[in-house]
Amino acid sequence: MAVGSRHNLSFIKEVTRGVTPASPELQVLRSTGTTLGLSKNVNESKELRADRQTSDVRHGTQRVGGDINGELSFGTYDDLIEAAFCGTWDTDVLKVGVARRTFTLLRHFSDLAASAKPYHALTGCEINTLTLAIRPEEIVTAAFGVVGKGQTTSATEPGSATYLDATTAGVFDAFTGSLKEGGLTIGVITEIDIALSNGIEPRYAVGSKDAAINEIKRSDVSGTITAYFENSVLLDKFINETSSSIEFDLVDLAGNKYTFLLPNVKYTGGQPDVSDEGTITLSMPFKALYDATEDTNIKLTREAASV
Repeated sequence: MAVGSRHNLSFIKEVTRGVTPASPELQVLRSTGTTLGLSKNVNESKELRADRQTSDVRHGTQRVGGDINGELSFGTYDDLIEAAFCGTWDTDVLKVGVARRTFTLLRHFSDLAASAKPYHALTGCEINTLTLAIRPEEIVTAAFGVVGKGQTTSATEPGSATYLDATTAGVFDAFTGSLKEGGLTIGVITEIDIALSNGIEPRYAVGSKDAAINEIKRSDVSGTITAYFENSVLLDKFINETSSSIEFDLVDLAGNKYTFLLPNVKYTGGQPDVSDEGTITLSMPFKALYDATEDTNIKLTREAASV
């Protein structure tokens, strides 16, 4: 019987979509859980029978999907974040672009015997979505939504694989760092949620159960900030359709830092609801738009701690 404490997840970039590189050197990936797996559409026969039975059911088109969940730490997910942005790290700066990357993701249920086929390889995987949750008194969490091509199971690892050890940097929390809204440091924000979506969807052709291509749509970045309701400054930005910006730093105990910048945001809602006698908070959903100066809707800068 497999248990989660013995589960291992690793990955490698593919050169050709859906093909695991020969003799792969896989990067072990830290995670808190995953829902990666293969799903199929099912086609049920509509044949009418006097005994009211169903005569057959056939498997249809298939796809790999699911999430990789983790606690954000410096360097751990840089390849996956790069793929989610469809950008390229340039002097430790990452912006949204048009470069598409695929991965082979390998799940290993290490407490299963070889006869149980403990290696599950998921190929042709793209990062469709990235969500971040930053909340007081909690570790910053990240979730990567995956869309892939196919899955195989085997008794042994693919192609005499070797492994790179997982990163060891400490996790980020919401206590360390800073937050700016509209260019001004602000201390009343209680939560930040950010969601990036590429709108990746498989498209099928006659003669194959695998997707012929995966179409990709616009980079869509949205989110919500929640703040203590001290005045109407933030609310007025929604009422008056005023463009703003959101920038925040995440710093670990060693001094490694990520700086996220959303240079052009518009708030799409704002309401100081009252539900009890406690502190009133203001929930402000937003949309991140293209900014001509930064040439992106979201930018990530990484800075390793000085030795």
